[in-house]
Amino acid sequence: MISVLVVDDQQLLRQGLCSLLGLSDKVEVVGQANDGVEAMNWLRDNPNGADVMLLDIRMPRMTGIELLEALNKANASIPAIPTIMLTTFDDHENLMGALRAGAKGYLLKDVSLETLVEGIEAVNAGESLIQPAITTTLINSLQGLNTSCDEPEPIEPLSSKEKEILRLMASGCSNREIAGALYKSEGTVKNQVSTILAKLGARDRTRAVLRAVELGVIS
Repeated sequence: MISVLVVDDQQLLRQGLCSLLGLSDKVEVVGQANDGVEAMNWLRDNPNGADVMLLDIRMPRMTGIELLEALNKANASIPAIPTIMLTTFDDHENLMGALRAGAKGYLLKDVSLETLVEGIEAVNAGESLIQPAITTTLINSLQGLNTSCDEPEPIEPLSSKEKEILRLMASGCSNREIAGALYKSEGTVKNQVSTILAKLGARDRTRAVLRAVELGVIS
């Protein structure tokens, strides 16, 4: 059972989300907070209390991004917790801010229970997660912003197969889905994804996709 902390300033939405998650036998809501300040206090008082945090972006007093930045500065005094940002907005500025602050996932609030639970499981397992629709919005935004004259740092060339895997990653496919699409074992795909991350100098799948778009490796 994966324990979850839910942080959202809108009480009805927060309680509705908790009730929805209560229908799953894979996750358990162990705490709630109204904003970033309450969440910071909860995490300080319950250092081992949650495996994953579901965090709203726009909140009074302390936003979700500000909370992640504060947790980064807290270092070891408050243990890091894998975080999925939940929002009704899909603009690239919020997404980039959340990723820079260390968010591992980014989902819109209208996701189904199945998608949300799968996201919690993925983030808890150390993976990154962004809905395909959001990834498309971000990629389009980045392509529009790529007008700098600065030459990007060179990377080790990717094979055609690695580029194909990258495109599937950009569409939101998991390792299992990629394996099925390419008729490979999940273990093989996992190893290839690790190689791709190393070549791109990225620490997770999301940043690998963004880096590949920035360099023009995929479009």
